[in-house]
Amino acid sequence: MKLFCIKTNNNYILDYLLNRIKEINFEDLIYSKNEFKIYKNVIIHYKGKDEESFLCFLQELITEVILEFYEKELIRQMINYNYFYFDEYERIQICYNCSEIIESGYVIEETSKTQIKVKEKNRKEIVENAVNIYVKEHKSMILDGFVHFRLKEYISYLDNVIDTAVNQFIIEKEYNEFINLLRIYVDSKPAGCKLLHLIYMNGESIILDDNKSIVSISDNIFSAKYLSDISFSSNDLALNTLLTLLPEKIEIHLIDEEDDFINTIKLIFDGKTSICKECNICKTYRLINNAKIY
Repeated sequence: MKLFCIKTNNNYILDYLLNRIKEINFEDLIYSKNEFKIYKNVIIHYKGKDEESFLCFLQELITEVILEFYEKELIRQMINYNYFYFDEYERIQICYNCSEIIESGYVIEETSKTQIKVKEKNRKEIVENAVNIYVKEHKSMILDGFVHFRLKEYISYLDNVIDTAVNQFIIEKEYNEFINLLRIYVDSKPAGCKLLHLIYMNGESIILDDNKSIVSISDNIFSAKYLSDISFSSNDLALNTLLTLLPEKIEIHLIDEEDDFINTIKLIFDGKTSICKECNICKTYRLINNAKIY
């Protein structure tokens, strides 16, 4: 008979363990809950002969509990300790970013020149490997101690996730501050013209005036004061032109789908933009675009 004891004083974990063992319904298994001096215990007896299957059962069960009950708390503790200078709302947002990153399975790693998106090891596999090694060598596990002292690779994984989440939060914060400053500027200045048309295709912009003549972006670059520190590639010049001419209305003619640049224009010129996809200007530039493709 094989025996394994899981020790914890967390009643939610105890109930979860008992319910999951019952749901899984592993054959030749007897389990019980007992309370000794320090810890409450879930004791699992295996009467069968397939020891490998029993170890896999324990591995999956314990891994499930760790990810379910410890992961978010570990992330919160690590953020509070390493990034205490963020306020409560900011730390909550970073926690939310962590959840999204974990779900995607990717983190951002910085090289000497740029940032690249790197697929992380499966966190479940990291925990399972550590649990597998432990249950082969021991007959009991204090859950809190195991999580905090035996999961170094998993803690390192969470640390990478948090670093990515913090960088993401800082970039988003700077972007929002940038948008708010430009919105204040736009709202504080009188309009310089009635209408501009922004034709957007293949990730690049063409600007027309209300007579549908092309506005030369290069003519406005010499008075550029508002080019952002956040790069929008070639669209920086188009953004500067809009900020220099300050139209009452911007009609955006989308030959492609909306992207970050178009969303940024809509945020900065809040209430002054409209989207068009089917007018004569759209049709003309769609034909031009199709002609270039073929």
